[in-house]
Amino acid sequence: MAESFTPKLVTVLREGYGFKDLRADAVAGLTVAIVALPLAMALGIASGASPDRGLVTAVVAGFLISALGGSRVQIGGPTGAFVIVIFNVIAQHGYDGLILATMLAGAMLVVAGYAKLGKLIKFVPHPVVTGFTAGIAVIIASTQVRDFFGLAIDYVPAEFVPQWAAYLGALDLVSLPALAIGAGSLALIVGLRKVSPSLPGYLIAIVAASLAVAVLGLPVDTIGSRFPDMPSGLPMPSLPDLSLAKIQAVLPSAFTIAFLAGIEALLSAVVADGMAGTRHRSNQELVGQGVANIASSLFAGLPATGAIARTATNIKAGGRSPMAGIFHAAFLLIFVLFAMDLMAYVPMAALAAILFMVALGMSEYERFISLLRMPNGDRVVLLLTFLLTVFVDLTVAIGVGVTIASLLFMMRMSESVQIEAGAPAIDPEEEDEDRDQRDVLPEGVEVFRINGPFFFGVAGELLDTLRRVGRRPRAVILRMRLVPFLDASGLAAVEELVKQAEMSGARVILSGVRPQPLDMLERAGLGPRAGKIEYAADYPAAISLAEA
Repeated sequence: MAESFTPKLVTVLREGYGFKDLRADAVAGLTVAIVALPLAMALGIASGASPDRGLVTAVVAGFLISALGGSRVQIGGPTGAFVIVIFNVIAQHGYDGLILATMLAGAMLVVAGYAKLGKLIKFVPHPVVTGFTAGIAVIIASTQVRDFFGLAIDYVPAEFVPQWAAYLGALDLVSLPALAIGAGSLALIVGLRKVSPSLPGYLIAIVAASLAVAVLGLPVDTIGSRFPDMPSGLPMPSLPDLSLAKIQAVLPSAFTIAFLAGIEALLSAVVADGMAGTRHRSNQELVGQGVANIASSLFAGLPATGAIARTATNIKAGGRSPMAGIFHAAFLLIFVLFAMDLMAYVPMAALAAILFMVALGMSEYERFISLLRMPNGDRVVLLLTFLLTVFVDLTVAIGVGVTIASLLFMMRMSESVQIEAGAPAIDPEEEDEDRDQRDVLPEGVEVFRINGPFFFGVAGELLDTLRRVGRRPRAVILRMRLVPFLDASGLAAVEELVKQAEMSGARVILSGVRPQPLDMLERAGLGPRAGKIEYAADYPAAISLAEA
């Protein structure tokens, strides 16, 4: 019990933390700070706030998410998932309303963590997550059209359709200098990713764009012209208006923020586990996220959560412990204290180019396309969640998506039940497999038997079980004869298993796969002919393949 609520930083320090670890984490923290600097500014502006709010969030919440969270390598801060939510809250309740909603969301996350609700993330179906993430990506990209093209529009509606009506009505107001800066920044970021992915493309792009505007005297909007009274340093902490009427008004928004923060934080922690070979504490991660959001609200910051892209950057840069995230916050604080004046020269079009790239990364377009090849039910959930996110509301989209996915699951389960007359035949293999499954297992081979439907509620258990093994096998056998049904989330877990196996040089062997799961695997390009997975008719045949 106590261990599950111990921050990973405490665990790391107990295990022993030397100078070599400190140096690796400091380098990784600096690398992530360089990536996070332009992102935090861009996300602050896109949310309807200001760039300094994004930076304050990255410093305060980023520090606490690493110090108190349940992941070794998670990096926290403002993310694209919150942009449309924050924008709407500010429009409806003002910035004070957002601060209060963020504080309430943080309290909800703390309660959820101590109530051990961290594992509920696995009950959100994969098509729902992909649908609303892709929808948010479209909304983020849409909000940046005005700055990218330099459109001289005083007011842009928040709703998607009126927004584009305003854009189309202002096509004759396109600023060629702004478009050149935006397109050049976008091309530079894309080019650097292809030529030298290790370079900080976002930072290089805004530096180059700022120099071009300053040297050539281009008439384009900059952060300084848009936010002339931007403060430097961290503000003094203060409490928002805690009146009952205000709390009631922002409570629905607080629920949405808490839900999004919890989902994205735990998804990011799962991705980090897969990349770094670690295992996060989901409940403590929620507690850390909650405390970080409460603290961010006290400093007038934005909602924060685990950032998948920055977490991946941390791992690739050699981050070993939560100290990397703490260093990342410290380096950003140095910038906030001593270099805020330089932000005034950054063109808005360059930040729009950065957010286009953020939206592209969030969209997970390859996974979206892959899910479109799934059966009709999964396609309906995906597209409905996506369309409701873009055209209606994020909260409605998630509620409808989860409800329809649950109804579809119940329908599929009823179809998988077979009722036969007479006594059931006893399968000798089924009778003995629990007893002798590992008796004939070759050295370096792991075997797992999945018993029952492999759906979104249990898909994460496969990867958790494999991580608990503690060593990397040369082959993994999944016994699937007793799996009547595989859904899109279960399929995603198998895909992640295959990806991790490829990275570690291990083979994946499936035995006794039944027709419906086999059809799903073939749709995802993991069928027998694809060659990524080996198939065996039964367990003895799988053992023979593993020995070969």
